Amino acid sequence: MKFSFRPTDGAFYELFSRAADNHVRGTELLQELALPGVDVQSVSERLTEVEHDSDQLTHELYQKINSTFVTPFDREDIYRLGSLLDDVMDHLEAVGNLLYLYGLTKLPALPREMHELVNVLDQQAKLTADAMPRLKSMKDLEDYWIECNRLENEGDRSYRMLLVRLFSGEYDALTVLKMKEVADELEAACDAFEHVANTVQTIAVKES
Repeated sequence: MKFSFRPTDGAFYELFSRAADNHVRGTELLQELALPGVDVQSVSERLTEVEHDSDQLTHELYQKINSTFVTPFDREDIYRLGSLLDDVMDHLEAVGNLLYLYGLTKLPALPREMHELVNVLDQQAKLTADAMPRLKSMKDLEDYWIECNRLENEGDRSYRMLLVRLFSGEYDALTVLKMKEVADELEAACDAFEHVANTVQTIAVKES
């Protein structure tokens, strides 16, 4: 039988789970942008509120690390996971803000590939939110990081096809520049979810 001298304090796991739940809220808000007659400014403002909440969670996590003598797993891994979860939310907020500030939702329609990327992010968000509570037991996590990596590959394909479309001559040069910046943030968010999954895999291997 394996014994562990690690504490069973659930505060760290709760903070990870709350951060991941914010990702789900973030991707759901991004999906609202595809709805007809949507109030884009409201969506952007709500995304900013969620991002601010995520920042507060990250701050609480760091305070918890600094005030805890023995952590559930390595401090550097806790810092890294918390930071990466925060990175995801930063990219999601940037997507919504840029779409609003650049007025891109006033186009007749956003590129199909952009919606595909948002759908990938939504799947990654829900997958991550479902996985975070399982960190406490370190069980049944392998399917999570495998699927998250598969989704990141799917997002990469959509991103490449989006670039092809942007540079096909369908849009004027200024619109291309604006949408390219949004596309880069979408792709960065997909990558950030993968980085979270890879870090969870590293932690699980260390703790096994």
